[in-house]
Amino acid sequence: MAKEQLSDALSARMEYEKANRAFFDRSFPDSMAIRRFGGDKAAPVWRPNFAKDIDRIMYSPYYNRYTDKTQVFSLIKNDDITRRSLHVQLVSRIARTIGRALNLNLDLIEAIALGHDVGHTPFAHCGEVFLNDLYNKHTGRYFTHNIHSARVLDQIFPLNLTLQTLSGIAGHNGEIELAEYRPVPMDSFADFEAELEKCYTIPGYSNKIQPSTLEGNVVRISDIIAYLGKDRQDATNIQMVDHTDFPTTSVIGTINSEIINNLVVNIIENSYGQPYIMLDEEHFKAVQSYKKENYAVIYANEPGRAILKRVVEPMMQEIYEQLLADLTGGVKYSPIFRHHIDYVNSQRYHRQTPYGVSEPNQIIVDYIASMTDDYLIDLHHYLFPDSSYKVEYTGYFEDLD
Repeated sequence: MAKEQLSDALSARMEYEKANRAFFDRSFPDSMAIRRFGGDKAAPVWRPNFAKDIDRIMYSPYYNRYTDKTQVFSLIKNDDITRRSLHVQLVSRIARTIGRALNLNLDLIEAIALGHDVGHTPFAHCGEVFLNDLYNKHTGRYFTHNIHSARVLDQIFPLNLTLQTLSGIAGHNGEIELAEYRPVPMDSFADFEAELEKCYTIPGYSNKIQPSTLEGNVVRISDIIAYLGKDRQDATNIQMVDHTDFPTTSVIGTINSEIINNLVVNIIENSYGQPYIMLDEEHFKAVQSYKKENYAVIYANEPGRAILKRVVEPMMQEIYEQLLADLTGGVKYSPIFRHHIDYVNSQRYHRQTPYGVSEPNQIIVDYIASMTDDYLIDLHHYLFPDSSYKVEYTGYFEDLD
């Protein structure tokens, strides 16, 4: 399938407006950034507000942990499939391509994209479901990775990020596709905290909140674009499926590069100069169809899914209960103190109160969500050395046996 191109009319308009700086500027200005704490002035010439957010996210303690967190396929040794570290880079790259064409703030886009999954659990969405079930059983509250990403970068580590970056991160939910994305204004941290609290107490509310900027909305739709075709590519690479297993062919193409190109082009065509980010009806319906196919063909049948349910879920439950007992019992040699609370407090941030004085279940959730896949497995072995639960990976050479 041929890759789509921008219409001649829009291409000519964009070229003229960029050359003459005659375009309507809808980018969010760095000068309007809101930070939780004062006394943090940017250097506009070389390091404006949202560029500072990028640096703080990339140098934050949990950014490294993207590397060993599952994107879709768990328990498979294969360096050619996507891990969460690559996913956030792909989201950033796609979003910046759209943002450049639409004359948006590229630093704000990059900050949101690189931080949007930093609160994700080990073992992808299965891990998120397991942790939510445990948290809800103990507290009646809900865990979602998008809201937790904002918590990591604002509460666990008080990085003093801008409200606009945090709003984009919290509102990024890539599981919910929309034909049209419009910013929902967010003027204060008090309003932001009120919205986040609803996500902890109202089922499904975290799917409803929206970013406060066009830049955040670009990241939200780019999150979908980044995984829609890449998950198919990865599933083919591990020989889980063949490309013929996906029945739909449409205007957005069949291979990852076509899907990305055609959706990006359509967004630019329909969003340039507008106060919204939009796909036309044909492309939007194709996105919906491809997502349904991915769920039916890939996610529901992912080879590690059964093992995660049978082995990793009870392992996470045992870890949760043991750490909670250690925390409430003041067992100072426990990993909940030595590897989590002490570690977080050792980071040099200006805290109003030391980390570790909040509700115990929240602290356990913070710790488990921060873990990589391998860390969770190793921690379970440390806590329960005689356990019958064993996790085995699919090796590189098992297809040669």
